[in-house]
Amino acid sequence: QFTEEKLGQAEKTELDAHLENLLSKAECTKLWTEKIMKQTEVLLQPNPNARIEEFVYEKLDRKAPSRMNNPELLGQYMIDAGNEFGPGTAYGNALIKCGETQKRIGTADRELIQTSAINFLTPLRNFIEGDYKTITKERKLLQNKRLDLDAAKTRLKKAKVAEARAASEQEVRITQSEFDRQAEITRLLLEGISSTHAHHLRCLNDFVEAQMTYYAQCYQYMLDLQKQLGSFPSTFLSNNNQSSSAPVQSVSTPSVLASASAPLPSVSNSIVTSGISELKSSSGSRKARVLYDYDAANSSELSLLADEVITVYSIPGMDSDWLMGERGNQKGKVPITYLELLN
Repeated sequence: QFTEEKLGQAEKTELDAHLENLLSKAECTKLWTEKIMKQTEVLLQPNPNARIEEFVYEKLDRKAPSRMNNPELLGQYMIDAGNEFGPGTAYGNALIKCGETQKRIGTADRELIQTSAINFLTPLRNFIEGDYKTITKERKLLQNKRLDLDAAKTRLKKAKVAEARAASEQEVRITQSEFDRQAEITRLLLEGISSTHAHHLRCLNDFVEAQMTYYAQCYQYMLDLQKQLGSFPSTFLSNNNQSSSAPVQSVSTPSVLASASAPLPSVSNSIVTSGISELKSSSGSRKARVLYDYDAANSSELSLLADEVITVYSIPGMDSDWLMGERGNQKGKVPITYLELLN
């Protein structure tokens, strides 16, 4: 019967439009669920070898060995380097602080992967490996029942003798009843796809919430790190071993967090030091260009935007790493590492 249908030599019973639409919706859901699931796995674990290893351990029903992820590994290298260079040096201290932050990001990354796997990937995988397999099984059974029905109809058309015709009619009634029953079973299963969509929507919300938590944690960690690095002096001699008379390029420590397109100041140590010293020893004010964005930590500080020009001056008793900044009616403390004094 199937071969004759493919060759166009036999008629076939068509499924009703509603059932065809449900089948199409199920296939579409399966296709996009697989694509979303696989790409989410790539997003959470970009290393294909690690994904294969996790898959093998999962199939063996064994726990995969715990390994440091990339942020944790980078953080450990930074901490080890900082301890080697000396925690008392500016560079060593900065490396240790950066390393600790990278390790916190690595921990947050692990939490994101774990939460996403439980709340998002597992329900999607359960649909593909469970519900859709059941639908496929019942759909194949429906196809077989339809072939049986159409084969019985063909035999009825070819029946010549009355006895053979009566037997064929009985066969058609039986196969029609079986086909209708299987079509109803398949329809009920397919109508459950709407419930699947509603369930996957809740899982998607959980995934978005997990991502939001992760990115908020990373942002807070980096914000805290930026403020810690911004409190360092703008110039220092590496490991305190270089001659004090040797010119050293002055690069603001927070430059690692600045935009890649922002030009880095290339001003000699003596010029920067003399400019700041003159300003602190005088009662006057100077114009300064802001090198990087800065968010005020409290009401005594002034938030800054990169490339804006503000007025700065010193007041007696102020910390050596800070100046008073003024923009219109707004004023507050600003870190000198974020400024370039203008002539």
